Amino acid sequence: MVRAMEFLFDWPEFLPAFERVGKHAGFASEILVETDAGPLVVWRRLGNGRRVYLSAGIHGDEPAGPLALLELMRAGFFACDTDWTICPALNPTGLANACRDNAQGTDLNRDYRLQRSREVTAHAAWLAARAVPDLFVSLHEDWEVSGFYLYEINLGADDPRRAHGIIDAVKPWFPPEAGPEIDGHLAREEGWIFHEAEADVPEGWPEAIFMAKLGCPLSFTFETPSHEAIAARVAAQCAAVRAACRVF
Repeated sequence: MVRAMEFLFDWPEFLPAFERVGKHAGFASEILVETDAGPLVVWRRLGNGRRVYLSAGIHGDEPAGPLALLELMRAGFFACDTDWTICPALNPTGLANACRDNAQGTDLNRDYRLQRSREVTAHAAWLAARAVPDLFVSLHEDWEVSGFYLYEINLGADDPRRAHGIIDAVKPWFPPEAGPEIDGHLAREEGWIFHEAEADVPEGWPEAIFMAKLGCPLSFTFETPSHEAIAARVAAQCAAVRAACRVF
């Protein structure tokens, strides 16, 4: 799997590529922490519209999310008046090693309560010091599924049209994951887990739970099937992000 990841995802080139297109699109960068594999960088472009925060690459064996954010930046998607915050590569050492965890063996997406890792400690402090976004979108992948699915955490009004719009947008690439249970959770519908704002393991908060605890009213976590072609996975993630911002 590591050799396949190295072929599909060129980590040494990713950060310079994102820097080139990010600066061209008017984004400013801030380094949150340095790692042996490079910095954890957040990109921001202020706007007068709603605040949207997107993240990817918290698991180093899930490259479609970082590549999708790079593709959306190249395509000029972030050109509207939205106030954007983007963390495209939250786990530099994991991405460099094609490994889910960071170099110290920590699953960063279970560390937002205890904050034992340098990456999450710096990232959580940075997020907590800023205005809470109106929408949070997290890009992930899953090796154990054949379709697309999403988690929704919603502190406000229930509007199924949002999840339906995202799932429909991805259908040209992947069907919604079927079954009454997805990723160990009861599905509300095919491809859709409606998750309460509490962690499955009390001490193992993922980023989405941390954002909910900060007061973010709506979040979506996208999951594409890791064993499928990388081009399809990136295209599906791009379509899902576009749809989430549109229906929001």
